[in-house]
Amino acid sequence: MSDKHRQVAEEILVHVGGKENIAAATHCVTRLRFALKDESKVDKEALEQIDLVKGSFSTNGQFQVVIGQGTVDKVYNEMVGMTGISQASKQEIKDEAAKKLNPLQRAIKTLADIFIPILPAIVTAGLLMGINNILTGPGIFFDKKALVDVYPQWKDFASIINLIANTAFVFLPGLIGWSAVNRFGGSPLLGIVLGLMLVHPDLLNAWGYGAAKEIPKWNLFGLDVQKVGYQGQVLPVLLASYVLATIEKFLRKRIADAFQLLLVAPIALLLTGFLSFIVIGPITFAIGNVITNAVVGIFEVAPLLGGLIYGGLYAPLVITGMHHTFLAVDLQLIGSTGGTFLWPMVALSNIAQGTAALAMMFVVKDEKLKSLSATSAVSAYLGITEPAMFGVNLRFRYAFISAVIGSALAGMFISLQGVKAASIGVGGLPGFLSIFPEKWGAFFIGMVIVLVVPFVLTIILGKLRKEK
Repeated sequence: MSDKHRQVAEEILVHVGGKENIAAATHCVTRLRFALKDESKVDKEALEQIDLVKGSFSTNGQFQVVIGQGTVDKVYNEMVGMTGISQASKQEIKDEAAKKLNPLQRAIKTLADIFIPILPAIVTAGLLMGINNILTGPGIFFDKKALVDVYPQWKDFASIINLIANTAFVFLPGLIGWSAVNRFGGSPLLGIVLGLMLVHPDLLNAWGYGAAKEIPKWNLFGLDVQKVGYQGQVLPVLLASYVLATIEKFLRKRIADAFQLLLVAPIALLLTGFLSFIVIGPITFAIGNVITNAVVGIFEVAPLLGGLIYGGLYAPLVITGMHHTFLAVDLQLIGSTGGTFLWPMVALSNIAQGTAALAMMFVVKDEKLKSLSATSAVSAYLGITEPAMFGVNLRFRYAFISAVIGSALAGMFISLQGVKAASIGVGGLPGFLSIFPEKWGAFFIGMVIVLVVPFVLTIILGKLRKEK
């Protein structure tokens, strides 16, 4: 089998422009990731004809080749052995690729670098909240009653699940603080402390801010500072993390090693803490509310238009990498309003891409493409769309367009019905677990739309084109 992996590695190497065109290379769970000196030298068509290659695409300055879990590391090791290129970390590849990005792309990449590492915790919390929804949602199993009402012995079981699930959202600033400070070059441990400081129990809970009759305050030498926490908020901890990392790096360059343990962390946290509660927190909290109100306002005034635009544009945004910016908006909406109407459309968009890929299995005659279409469809139905999008649908543009049309129609419908998710979960068929149970019916209709429309459109357009 190693001979096959070596042959695949050789062919990939030739079609990405040779060893001399590779600035750095690494791999993730399913893909080879290249920072190439000149992407125009890539022979994409020949590359995708290689036996184990399921697709390829370029994003955020990286050229990525989709191979698959359990195989990609073997091909990568063969490539390293053949070329002698040093094994690079994902961060080194990102840093090399970032040199080619414009300021907007760098900003989007920064958000992705911050939120992707914490995504497993958020998705896990979403799945657990889905289980809690099944146990506590009225009308799911019994008329107007929840399962825990009929079987009270399950009530405490559901309560513990809810506590475990809510932890990631209650202490969200701690997760973001850890990831953001790490991304900005500071100490991740200080980021955790900063995030938890912003949700300290001595502070007024942000979720009770609007209903509070009196806001507690500190008096700092005549200056009144509100003692308000930032539960569920994204912007305050993001900006505070940047400030903390900047101060820490500044101090480490100027304080002798012997005194760094005693001085750097205390000074950095103290300065950032005061700035967070006096300046950063109040300003970013207000900005976050403006963003939330603006997004909510659009979908309240014109839900059909909002659903059409976001449902239709999400997949194209994935191609550019800009979809990562909306993860922050989702988390802000969940923290401020208790739910997000954007994420349900993400789940349906993923299903639509999977459906279009599945339809291509009945359109194409090439056995490799049939196999790729089937496996990538299953992957998309479970929330991983890259193989379906880049390996199949974008190769046959009408399949991608069919998926976008189905997603847009479903987005219009569920937006009109006011479908919301209590959390971010698995963006595919299991996505219903994150939807508020009272909106399951509308979400399932949206799911039917993205299972039927892309399939039918892809089949019709494919037959008209008579694919081989």
